Amino acid sequence: MARFEDFVKVLGRTKKFQKGEVLFSAQEKADGFYYVESGEIRVFKMDENGREIEVVRLEPGEFLGEAIVFVSSQFPFFAQAVKDSQVLFFDKNDILRGMDRDPLIAKFFVRLLAKKCVILSQKIESLGLQTVRQRLIHYLISNCSGEQRCVVELTIKKVDLAKILGTISETLSRNLKQMQEEGLVEVRGNSIRVLDCCRMRSELSA
Repeated sequence: MARFEDFVKVLGRTKKFQKGEVLFSAQEKADGFYYVESGEIRVFKMDENGREIEVVRLEPGEFLGEAIVFVSSQFPFFAQAVKDSQVLFFDKNDILRGMDRDPLIAKFFVRLLAKKCVILSQKIESLGLQTVRQRLIHYLISNCSGEQRCVVELTIKKVDLAKILGTISETLSRNLKQMQEEGLVEVRGNSIRVLDCCRMRSELSA
């Protein structure tokens, strides 16, 4: 098999999920993994009090659960469609047999898993070493329009943004209010205008 794309067409099984539908739950058997073709998938965990902690949001072109199926029999988190989504599902046993047959497939997954390790390491570092304010600043700068009037238009609810930042909506609102009082941002509904990008960047490098 010369190309991974050919492998995908043969072994990938299309699944569709409506907005709000759960792909799988924590502790559910990890018998395969997913590739997002369209839509958006959020991955989250739930603490003992039932509070959701969002881990990541996945867009078209990204894999979900590929590392778990090789090292665990159960998913440690939940996955839910943020909007109507279409994914490709890959059965774990089919993948393992394919890797035995074709070394190119094995090499692809080694690179894929290595990349995922780097991303997760950066995520853990961000959650562990940065304050909520710093994570918020990083989010705003990363999603800035890039124009002279740097404006971030939130396409998600603030409660969902709080989950992405690993906090709760009250803490997010408190940080936004403080940054507005300091003249760093201007908040109008779902629109956040960055007023002093230099000062915000300096907080990340401090």
